[in-house]
Amino acid sequence: MSSNTELLVNNNGKGASGGRPSQLAWKDWLPTIPFFLAVFLFLLLPSMYLFVGSFKDPQGNFTLQNVVRLFTDPLIASAYWTSIRISIVTALAGGILGFLMAYAVTLGGLPQGVRHGLTTFSGVASNYGAVPLAFLFINTLGRTGLATVFISTVFGVKIYSMGFNLYSFWGVSLVYLYFQLPLMILVIIPTLEGMKKEWREACESLGANSFQYWIRVAFPILMPSLLGTMVLLFGNSFGAYATAYALTGGMINLATILIGQQIYGDVLHNVGLGYALAVGMVVIMSLTMVIYYFLRRRSERWLRR
Repeated sequence: MSSNTELLVNNNGKGASGGRPSQLAWKDWLPTIPFFLAVFLFLLLPSMYLFVGSFKDPQGNFTLQNVVRLFTDPLIASAYWTSIRISIVTALAGGILGFLMAYAVTLGGLPQGVRHGLTTFSGVASNYGAVPLAFLFINTLGRTGLATVFISTVFGVKIYSMGFNLYSFWGVSLVYLYFQLPLMILVIIPTLEGMKKEWREACESLGANSFQYWIRVAFPILMPSLLGTMVLLFGNSFGAYATAYALTGGMINLATILIGQQIYGDVLHNVGLGYALAVGMVVIMSLTMVIYYFLRRRSERWLRR
């Protein structure tokens, strides 16, 4: 038995998998060519183009002024700060509510039909945005929207007189939650399904109650995945453009809207500054993805055990 095992493992030095990565032939890399080509054409090449363009003035001459303005212009700082605040709010709200809903349909004992309906809706809603989403909320919660008129007529409550404004910071955050919440549900459900029953049974056999299990076992295991998913939600919100622009008409000062105004606007038109703003967003998004990657790897180590 042991000789057969050694033969299987040491056959030509390749092991049971049939070959080490260092021994892969060039033809084994052929299926990955479209992937690397897409990464180069749609990620690396545009990033390099933005980086070079950020050091040019409107006449095409080399300048550092665009980069300097990223740190000195109050309008730019305000745009970045507003985008960051909206991203934090929607990541936290979407993360917490999404986790609770995902827990209810996976570990909470709800019927399978509810889970199938929720996951199907989440798959559609997480990819629903831009102009159609803005149009949906305007017709629902705008000043003359269906829900606004209904609440005013039936309950006598005028939500806009009470301070609600769909076209403000909190209004945009509410709209963003429409796709942030479903995305959280879709990403966190597999993590919750990976929680092993043996962990809870071991805690109960040692006398721990449900609260102690979640505080001392479940949450420490889930925390990297929860934080990683919230980081993903942050990046998803930070890069959104069309929804906020269609909803507010550019009245709210976001980094993405300011980039559009610099590149395509008639009044604020400085392509180099727009490229510099975009490079700043690329840096923030890259840091977001790096943090998400390491947090995700940490959570997967536990769930594979």
